[in-house]
Amino acid sequence: MIPNESKVFLVGAGPGDPDLLTVKAHGLLRTADLILHDDLVPAPILSLAGPQAMVVNVGKRCGLKKITQLEINRMMIAAARRRMTVVRLKSGDPGIFGRLAEELDALEAAGVPFEVVPGITAGVAAAASLRVSLTDRRKSSRIVIVSGHRAQENDYAEKTDWKALARADTTLVIYMPGHDLSGFARELLDAGLSPTTPAVVVSRASTPQQRESCTTLAGLPAVSRTDAPSILLIGRSLERAAQRTSTPLHTPALNEHFTSLLRMIGAPSAPRGTEDPERKISQ
Repeated sequence: MIPNESKVFLVGAGPGDPDLLTVKAHGLLRTADLILHDDLVPAPILSLAGPQAMVVNVGKRCGLKKITQLEINRMMIAAARRRMTVVRLKSGDPGIFGRLAEELDALEAAGVPFEVVPGITAGVAAAASLRVSLTDRRKSSRIVIVSGHRAQENDYAEKTDWKALARADTTLVIYMPGHDLSGFARELLDAGLSPTTPAVVVSRASTPQQRESCTTLAGLPAVSRTDAPSILLIGRSLERAAQRTSTPLHTPALNEHFTSLLRMIGAPSAPRGTEDPERKISQ
């Protein structure tokens, strides 16, 4: 149940597919008075807002700011004090590179009640779309989530210590990798990772516009430019995705098995020559 008291809900919108939105997030969108959303939240999710809601884009993307973080904080606090139910809608999970900590600090300092509603983050959605696990007790016991983007105000920050992060038993999930992947390849090779370590770039995970490029660490510099937002996955846990780029997912024998199964359950089988609907991972 959604409480009647004024409150700010910091909600994860998931990676883009409305079907991956949590039930709680959906309910909050239907009842909110004010929705402050990021640029990356797609229109199909925003369309779930109730007719009473004011929907405001407060996104910051690629260094371009429509509104400052301080102004966002003030809007949330002012609306809550007017006894409005506020949804601060963030793409993915609000706690993964979503400036959640700054907004929590502001709300807490102002004495405004708040609640964090988690969402499916893009890294998990990307792995699911590739049908791989980010962990595998046989070869990948660690996940490291890291941002490949440095906000302008953080240019003074120390460089990422890839030697401390890169291990053979680790899956690296790199958000906002940008378009020049050669730097990641160079840094991780220098850190000791094998040139044959699988790497996959996933663009617009979970949406109809999703694209994937499967390669190796050594092959990263040759990957074609992808649309933002994108995510870069690196590690041995991705070997299954790499194998699918060269091995057909359905052999003739397996196709015959599926055809027999379809006949048993009374479902129509695809005619010969019909293109396999399985989405293929681009080289």
